[in-house]
Amino acid sequence: MTRIALFADVQNVYYTTRQAYGRQFNYRALWQQVSEQGDIVVANAYATERGDDGQIKFQEALRHIGFTVKLKPYIQRSDGSSKGDWDVGIAVDVMSVAADVDKIVLLSGDGDFDVLLRKIIDVYDVRAEVYGVPVLTAKSLMDAASQFHSIDAALLL
Repeated sequence: MTRIALFADVQNVYYTTRQAYGRQFNYRALWQQVSEQGDIVVANAYATERGDDGQIKFQEALRHIGFTVKLKPYIQRSDGSSKGDWDVGIAVDVMSVAADVDKIVLLSGDGDFDVLLRKIIDVYDVRAEVYGVPVLTAKSLMDAASQFHSIDAALLL
């Protein structure tokens, strides 16, 4: 059976699906779709921690589906900007499991991950599939992926 590692960039998916469709992403539908392709042996969801009730319930729902939820503090800077970026953490985790799986599935549209996908495909001969909102996913990421899956109505709430 195909061994799959699934990595969800929660902030990226939240904002891109909201901007493109005005709807939320359906993580349960994604889990079902991916699990039909093999055995999900690693599933991490990366989010920021603000501590509000809605986020806590959402994170519990992700855990119930089967994700390990990794949280990073949400930082509000004095100039009004904010930070809660998981790119390096996601990259480190992907690299740490790439040798042990047949497929990496990345839920993100962030073009910063194109180098990561090219590297794991080249070094570990692993498939690297991306789920993203087509109009908001970096072309470089789509090009780097073994396969790009469009987030459409079937993956939205």
